[in-house]
Amino acid sequence: MSVGPLVAEVVFTFCLAAGILYNYGNWRKQNALVTIAVLIAWYFSFLIIFVLPLDVSSVSTFESLFTTVFRQCIQEHLDNGTGLIVINKNVSCEEPWSYVSENVLPNLWRVVYWTSQALTWLVMPLMQSYAKAGEFSIRGKLKSALVDNAIYYGSYLFICGILLIYIAVKPNLHLDGQQLKAIASSASNTWGLLLLIGLLGYALVEIPRSLWLSTTPGYRLQLAYFKVAKISADKCEAEDALEDVIESIQSMASCITSHDPLFSELETVLHKIPLHLLQRNKMHTSSTDNMITPTLKSLIRLHKQLIKALHTSRRCETQFEIAVQKVVLLEDVQQNRMSRDHTFRHTFPSTSFLITPTFVFSLLEWYWRCLVQDYVTRVAAVVTALLSVAVVWSEVTFFNKSPVLSIFAIIINLASYDYFTIEVNVLSTIIIAYLCFCAYSTVLKIRLLNYYYLAPHHQTDEHSLIFSGMMLCRLTPPMCLNFLGLIHMDSHIIKQHILETYYTQVMGHMDVVAIISDGFNIYFPMAVLGFCLATYFSLGSRFLSLIGFQQFLDDDELTAELVEEGRDLVKRGECLV
Repeated sequence: MSVGPLVAEVVFTFCLAAGILYNYGNWRKQNALVTIAVLIAWYFSFLIIFVLPLDVSSVSTFESLFTTVFRQCIQEHLDNGTGLIVINKNVSCEEPWSYVSENVLPNLWRVVYWTSQALTWLVMPLMQSYAKAGEFSIRGKLKSALVDNAIYYGSYLFICGILLIYIAVKPNLHLDGQQLKAIASSASNTWGLLLLIGLLGYALVEIPRSLWLSTTPGYRLQLAYFKVAKISADKCEAEDALEDVIESIQSMASCITSHDPLFSELETVLHKIPLHLLQRNKMHTSSTDNMITPTLKSLIRLHKQLIKALHTSRRCETQFEIAVQKVVLLEDVQQNRMSRDHTFRHTFPSTSFLITPTFVFSLLEWYWRCLVQDYVTRVAAVVTALLSVAVVWSEVTFFNKSPVLSIFAIIINLASYDYFTIEVNVLSTIIIAYLCFCAYSTVLKIRLLNYYYLAPHHQTDEHSLIFSGMMLCRLTPPMCLNFLGLIHMDSHIIKQHILETYYTQVMGHMDVVAIISDGFNIYFPMAVLGFCLATYFSLGSRFLSLIGFQQFLDDDELTAELVEEGRDLVKRGECLV
């Protein structure tokens, strides 16, 4: 028995989660409790993906299926009369090199799964509201968070109440603690499956398509111009909103003296405003049109608006600088393609991601950016397209057990008890890792009404970090269970008695509600095909453009106008840092 692989994956996953959180968050400025909660949420979500191979499913490494297969081999060749293992001369139940004790994984799954569920459904929603609260005391922030989540939890309690009534009136059914736990976990997984299929339907098409189009001459540059124009508009809008809030605060400040009971709260608000913004907006304090009566309620409302406006303004400013740097770099690539000496020259050295350029580095950079990168991207586009087709095919056929149509299940069936074949099955590993990449990368790009957005370079606000942690905790368990179904390792899908994984045993099944266990969780994944078709024909992007959220569309006049606007912004040099 060896715990080396388990320890290595636990340490690696923690470093990965901490590194990503460091890139997006700002642990020096954000609340320590937010940092800890988001880190645990991300860490446990990634841990399920990386440790699950030690149990059954090869999710992101190629140490697949050996634990469950080994236990199943032992069970099938156990002489019930003597208690001894009877092995045929052609069968060998050899213990895998990374096999761990039977008590390790069940205890690990209990801690990881139920902790992440408590975070995503109880703790983090409260923290999300707490982070944006405008109150000035801990008690006030907690009260505001509870009020904000009252409707949210009320709706869930209403649904759970209906579900429990439905189960209670069923004859010959006695609910116990184990069944209630299965209801809670399966209801959460059903909600996550709804989100997962939508994310996969987008990413399975968009990832290979964007990779292929990025090799088209001028496509990446036009897309970069488009993003500059859009982010510029968002930046201007954020600055205007921030100025309006500061003007209102200064208007209220002119009515509050040092002896006023609200003076300490006002100082708390004023200290959060950068000095240059305060000085720039002093001219608006003389206006009496927007005078706000100084009350604690109005000050709390302004404080809440200021928190949101400051985060949005800082995020847009950083995104704007990054977008401009990318445009300059792409323009440099376009110009350097005609270089005769094959050395890459940057317009601005600050836009280079390499170290201080030398002739060797400039030569290597030219071959990479101007020659090799396009070929590598095209190969990646073809590979991801094939993987997308394999995933979609498996999703719409995995419930069929005879004949076996799921690509994943076919691979596992061919592997049988040959642990070496299972462990080195790189193709299966790549497909499952691609499944995780599609779901997680789409979550990291979520932009809902310009409120939830993960911006790199420490520019993500606490509210968005908590939102991402909630989404990962809700996505990971249904994604893993969905894959168990794809490889026919879930007995409640293929209706065949097999030795299930410890992970499935801990989470349980939704047997008490047949319409979900025998219908929704099995056949809803087929909807991924519909989402893929909608993404292929850009129906979602066209709808968003129609209602005012402009998207990058090749045949759209407004898109062309924004591309030209972005090009003009860069040419004028108004946005160069």
